[in-house]
Amino acid sequence: MAEYKRPSWDEYFLNIAHVVGTRGTCDRGRNGAVLVKDKRILTTGYVGSPRGMPHCDEVGHLMSDEVNPDGTISKHCIRTIHAEQNAILQAALHGISVEGSTLYVKFEPCFTCTKMLINAGATRVVCQKKYHAAKLTREFFRQAKIPIVYMEDKVEEYPDQ
Repeated sequence: MAEYKRPSWDEYFLNIAHVVGTRGTCDRGRNGAVLVKDKRILTTGYVGSPRGMPHCDEVGHLMSDEVNPDGTISKHCIRTIHAEQNAILQAALHGISVEGSTLYVKFEPCFTCTKMLINAGATRVVCQKKYHAAKLTREFFRQAKIPIVYMEDKVEEYPDQ
């Protein structure tokens, strides 16, 4: 009989983030986020359209070209709100401070989410994988002295990246 390996706290909360992401309504990552403090879940969020608006799964993506700081162009679906943003918004809606929290997420935040997390007071980020356009994300988290933990040294891949 194989010995059971109890998950670490990071593995535990990252697994929950993966389940939260299954509610996502954009198949470009189906990202989920969990904000945790003192081993307690504060809020969750998943990628999806604003309330009452059509979802990518229903009407397709709203794609836009984005010029990255290095000059490369990548495609982004702009119909949705990111999982990290929705987790922060849920905290705001319910009067929950996320100061001193850890973010658990499928892949590292985009640059906009990074700035929001810094201002919201997150102090640590745990990601399953890396994000293809995260050079500024890493630099801003470094400057803000917010450590990023990667469970896998791989880049998340999805269509039209």
